[in-house]
Formats: sequence, C-alpha cells, structure tokens
Amino acid sequence: MILSDLRSYLKERKSVTLRDLMLHFDTDAEALRGMLQVLVTKGYVTKNSVKEACGTSCCKCDSTLTEIYEYAK
Repeated sequence: MILSDLRSYLKERKSVTLRDLMLHFDTDAEALRGMLQVLVTKGYVTKNSVKEACGTSCCKCDSTLTEIYEYAK
C-alpha cells in the first residue's frame, strides 16, 4: 500500500474508522497512523475522535473504533 491508495480510499469513503482501514488494507494500526499523519500534515485528511461515551462505564473503548479519519479536500 502506498499513500495514494490510502488517500484514494479516504476520498471515496469520506469518513472511515481506523479499524476499517486496518481491515481494508490488512495493516496494523501503528503503520497506518504513520501514513495517515503524513496525509493530515499535507491537509488531505483530518483526524477526529468520538467524544461521546459508548454508554457503559468501563472506559475501555477500542481506540481503533473511535479514531475517525475524514477526507478534507
């Protein structure tokens, strides 16, 4: 996978969780975060996080499900 593949996928989907990206590209979270940071820095993508709690009090929400990337251009 190269950055242009990642950018194209985000452009097509508009908004994607880190978990979706991991499954689609069959890549671990840390590798994707590094590539996504490049796209964030260049202004192609914005990183958002779910701010609302899932409804339980365990405080163990999976960060790959709450980390959302959106195409910005």
